[in-house]
Amino acid sequence: MRKIQISLLAIGLVFAGTVARAAAQQSAKDTTAPSYDMKAQALVDLDGLHKQFVSLAEAIPADKFTWRPAAGVRSIAEVYLHVAGENLRWASDLEAAPAASPVAKGYEESTTEKAKIIDELNKSFSSAHAAIEKMANADFAKPMKKYGPDANAGDIVYLIVMHTHEHLGQSIAYARMNGVVPPWTAAQQAQQKKSGN
Repeated sequence: MRKIQISLLAIGLVFAGTVARAAAQQSAKDTTAPSYDMKAQALVDLDGLHKQFVSLAEAIPADKFTWRPAAGVRSIAEVYLHVAGENLRWASDLEAAPAASPVAKGYEESTTEKAKIIDELNKSFSSAHAAIEKMANADFAKPMKKYGPDANAGDIVYLIVMHTHEHLGQSIAYARMNGVVPPWTAAQQAQQKKSGN
C-alpha cells in the first residue's frame, strides 16, 4: 500500500511539473498585445480612492485628527498628509518636474487642521490624476531610473494606486477605532435597512 502511495505521489509530481513547464513555455511565446488599459483603469481607481479618502476625512471629527493608535505611529492627520505628499511627489516625477521635491520637509506633521488636510488631499489626487491623464500609453514604458534600474513610469502609476489602497485600509481601521463608519458603508447599510434586507 505504501509503495502505491509513493508511486502515485511521484506520478502526480511529474505531471504537475510537466503542466507547469508547458504553461511557462506557452506564456513565454505569447506576443499578444495586452488588452488591459492600465491608464484608464488607474484613473478610474484613483478617482474612486480620491472620493473615499475625502469622504472619510470629512466624516471624522476634527478633534480626532491627532488620534494615533500608539506612540510612534502616524496619527490620522499624518496618514492623510503622507498619502497627499506621496501623490504630489510621484505626480511631479511623472511630469518630469524639476528635481526639487514639491513637498517640504516635515510636511506630514505640518498641520492637524481638518480643512487644510482635506484641501491637501484634493490637491494631491488632482495632481496625480492630471499627471496620469497627460500620459500616452507609450509613456508607461518610459524609464524612471530614480526608482531602480528597470523601473518605468507604469511602475509609478501602479505604485500610486497600490500605496493609496494600502493607506485607505489603514484609514478605515483608524476611523472605525474612533467609532466612525465609512460613509459609503453607512449609505449601503441605510439602503439595505430601507429595502428590508
